[in-house]
Amino acid sequence: MQSQYDIIVIGSGLGGMTAANILARAGHKTLLCEFHHQLGGLAAWFRRKNGVIFDVSLHGFPVGMIKSCRRYWNREIADSIVQLPSIRFDNPMFSLETTFNREDFTRLLIEKFGIPAERVHAFFDKARSMTFVDDQGMTTRQLFEEFFPGREDVARLLMEPITYANGSTLDEPAITYGIVFSNFMSKGVFTFVGGTDKLIDMMKKEMLKNGVDIATNARVEKIEVEDHAVAGVVVNGQFVRAKSIVSNSNLKSTIFDMVGREHFDADFIDRAEKVRLNNSSAQVYMSLKPGEILDESRCGDLLFTSTAPKFDTKMLLSRQITSRTYSFYYPKTRPGVSERCAIVSSTNANYDDWAKLSREEYEVSKKNLIEDTLDAVEKYVPGIRQKIDWVEAATPCTFERYTLHKMGASFGTKFEGLEVSRSLPNQVAGLYHTGSVGIIMSGWLGAVNYGVIVANDADAFVRKSVSREK
Repeated sequence: MQSQYDIIVIGSGLGGMTAANILARAGHKTLLCEFHHQLGGLAAWFRRKNGVIFDVSLHGFPVGMIKSCRRYWNREIADSIVQLPSIRFDNPMFSLETTFNREDFTRLLIEKFGIPAERVHAFFDKARSMTFVDDQGMTTRQLFEEFFPGREDVARLLMEPITYANGSTLDEPAITYGIVFSNFMSKGVFTFVGGTDKLIDMMKKEMLKNGVDIATNARVEKIEVEDHAVAGVVVNGQFVRAKSIVSNSNLKSTIFDMVGREHFDADFIDRAEKVRLNNSSAQVYMSLKPGEILDESRCGDLLFTSTAPKFDTKMLLSRQITSRTYSFYYPKTRPGVSERCAIVSSTNANYDDWAKLSREEYEVSKKNLIEDTLDAVEKYVPGIRQKIDWVEAATPCTFERYTLHKMGASFGTKFEGLEVSRSLPNQVAGLYHTGSVGIIMSGWLGAVNYGVIVANDADAFVRKSVSREK
């Protein structure tokens, strides 16, 4: 690290990396600081001794990633994004397969669920028209009741994947559902061929080409403020000066831990304290032995399963797991790199259910999570225990440890966090935040696009500062 930069970005999630890349490409002297030894944040991966590579986050995002990656990264990254053709649901209410786009959802709702065509079209038009300025009083539950009264099966089909994608519930503002669902519904679900490890490596090379200084194992302990404006950061005990700071850390960590409440107005602190953190996840990673092949026609690409009689977002967070989402990885996922098949099982989870356990209770609970998951997978991969050669689990405590997100929050904050995030520079000049806030900005595409928005803000601020100095 050098002693002074135009802009310092804290955290290398997709939002932080995108902001750093854009800012460096615009000519700003940019430093990216990452606490972990590898980049990516929750878009991460890990390798085990048997050679298998596991992606941490579910491998699915909207088609908009292609356009965003082409414009703000490079064409090579964008051209590696392909559609996942088989998204499956299996629960007591229905079992079906879909390409997860508007055309196929329309067909399913009319033919399988018996909904009049005009009502289906009206619902999709309503969801697509939603914007940030819409009424925030209507909840997603009320939205479904308006178009599909009493149809819990329809709400389950339309809501369950979005809950897994960003942690939203039926009682969140309807716009937090409508905007995200419309993005996915546009063309379906997509993934990056080559795996997360290849994607992050390509992003790292692009940042280095554009002049970003990248510091890993670099924990930012403090954001220094002078005369109501950022002055720089203290990273690993060293002060590094900067004109602007972009934090890709947790919103609350940024405000209360790195900056300090004394630098904000009382009203802002009150609003920041009321921001609710979103939930976390628990995941189980399974690799099949060499030569063992998953039945793609039976498993699909993404599989949303549940044994619960009806859809209940509170049950999705319960330690008594009834719902799991499986990402299936085939040799085509990492062509030329791995001929192994792997499965990642993901469930939404509450941090307190894990953090309050003793060390012994925690280890027992992880083993139980693994065994229960293997029992559940057996339905889709018969003989799973004989076919795997590695299995392990991650909990909300795991995510907190590696990302420093408070309470292991996989999806940042609830909707009220967006306004607080956007208001930061009004409190401390030159301070910006990008990350998973307000649910709408959750997921891979949301993270990238919020990084773009904030990079543009920071770019304008620094250019204006330089102009004043001249």
